[in-house]
Amino acid sequence: MRSFLSFLGAVLVGLIGGSIVNMGLVIVGGEIIPPPPGVDVTDPDSLSAAAGLLGPQHFIFPFFAHGGGTLAGCLIACLLEKRDPRLAALMVGCFFLAGGIINAFMIPAPAWFLVLDIGLAYTPMALLALWIHRRLQTDARSSQ
Repeated sequence: MRSFLSFLGAVLVGLIGGSIVNMGLVIVGGEIIPPPPGVDVTDPDSLSAAAGLLGPQHFIFPFFAHGGGTLAGCLIACLLEKRDPRLAALMVGCFFLAGGIINAFMIPAPAWFLVLDIGLAYTPMALLALWIHRRLQTDARSSQ
């Protein structure tokens, strides 16, 4: 039971940490590349109403936010879960991917962005987190 609670905790902290990174990048992105006047980048309804006003530059930070949040969340889960870090990271990655797919239906975006976002921001970032975790473990073992 304790190992399950530890696993669940690692996944939850990974989801929360990744979500914080995601939202932080969305907010920072709105400051660096301002949206059209009257558009709130943190409000799906506002984004839906202004979909036709958004240019390609407005999709840069959402892409980095989705990928960065997934990477951070998966890495956090890996680092916290000692027994099965791969499963914890993949669960976090699946949650973020599911969220991305749901967002694709809720917030209108160009097809090129949806393909790029769904294809490169979630699964590859979860796998990158696993690779980084493995490298960190290897480096830690070799320094002992």
